[in-house]
Amino acid sequence: MTNEKLFQLLGLAARARKVISGEEQVVKTIQSGNAKIIFLASDASPNSSKKIQDKCTFYNVEYHVIGDRYQLGHATGKEARVALAITDSGFAKKMSSLLNEK
Repeated sequence: MTNEKLFQLLGLAARARKVISGEEQVVKTIQSGNAKIIFLASDASPNSSKKIQDKCTFYNVEYHVIGDRYQLGHATGKEARVALAITDSGFAKKMSSLLNEK
């Protein structure tokens, strides 16, 4: 149930243009300090996962591994996506509370 709410919230954030998708764009967003929370697909390649997780750790950005690339893409109305960055603190706070209530 929590994942369903999370994916709905991702769709809402995407329509509000507060989602950055794609590995390289997400890394740039983390480095610029605009990323509030990162979502990584569970089926991302080991290199992509390590790169994004290392950037998140270095820049102190919260990240979560949820769903697969097709679920992340579907939630945002795009093709398969390996990584998503949320740039709005309101959306990020709500998503974080949904994920941490388990």
